[in-house]
Amino acid sequence: MDRSEFEVVIGALEYSPEFAAVCEEYADRLDIVAVMSGVEWNVCRARNLALRNANGQVIVVLDADMVVPPTFLRNLYDRYYRHGQNICVVGQMIGYEDVFRSEIESVETRPYSHYRKALAQLESQDQVLMDNRWTPEYASAFARFPWVQACTALVAVPAQTVREHDLTFDEGFRGWGPEDQEWARRISRSGTPIVLGEQVYGLHLPHVRSMTTQNHTETLNWRYYLSKWPELDVEVSLAYEQLEADRLFPEIERELAELVAGAGGLRPGVVRGQMGGRSVLTVGALVDEATRTPAPEIIAGYDTGAVLEVLPLVGLALPYEDDSVDECRVLAPVAGLSEQFRDTAVREAERVSRKLVLPAGA
Repeated sequence: MDRSEFEVVIGALEYSPEFAAVCEEYADRLDIVAVMSGVEWNVCRARNLALRNANGQVIVVLDADMVVPPTFLRNLYDRYYRHGQNICVVGQMIGYEDVFRSEIESVETRPYSHYRKALAQLESQDQVLMDNRWTPEYASAFARFPWVQACTALVAVPAQTVREHDLTFDEGFRGWGPEDQEWARRISRSGTPIVLGEQVYGLHLPHVRSMTTQNHTETLNWRYYLSKWPELDVEVSLAYEQLEADRLFPEIERELAELVAGAGGLRPGVVRGQMGGRSVLTVGALVDEATRTPAPEIIAGYDTGAVLEVLPLVGLALPYEDDSVDECRVLAPVAGLSEQFRDTAVREAERVSRKLVLPAGA
């Protein structure tokens, strides 16, 4: 693709002479816009800096650890955007799964020629399928949870869609985690289909990775995500591994439908507030999902005038820290779920509370 047809916009959170030197090195071949801000490291802030300064028709979000073939932009545009289509295209991240959960203390720096040769070999193939998300095994999970698949290491979306629906990244996420899934969820809810790109791929480059830091921020970010979107699909995708979540989702939907059949429009939720001066979380409390109002008998159990936090969650996953409430009461609706869901909810209740109370006979 001719340089007049695309630009490179880089969101950076610090000034680096080395970075500036690289930009200058490529200035005769690429139109580069670098936007910098001296704030704490926040990947969402960096992406937003770039998004707000992008002028193109299509925005490709590309992590700094991805390298793409020379035909990448032309192929992406001709296949998916030439006629003004409104879709979000997800690209393969080849090699990412190999190191996804690996502690990497040092890496071997290889010359670009090494990766150029690897990309040339891929380009010679009629079809490249080297990312698990493109396999038949994941087809059902992609159809049910398309936003889970949209990793911002390599994804494209029309600029007009971003502007029309204010699809910037939520800077409330800190560190590593599902900030890209939350962004893709909002893309999906805007009515924009998320699709797996054909012959849209890049190579993931090795880099230092601290799993201790990554796991800590990932846990906090998932809880933030769930507090923002307390909905069943997010809850199930947090509670279980992706393929298992897809398998179990129809079952939990069916069980919940049976539970609410005679509940007068109420559904099981969680309620948090003060009870006798102690923080108490009730899991399986019947609540009005639309107004987030608990049933009268639930309200009566809490201190008069207590501020209640009400979330329409089953309890399979909770957005609270470990041991963050004095007591957690699991009521009959959740205690009566099938064994797998009940056990998951009870483990989560145990995690967040210093005392667990189950219904008699549970």
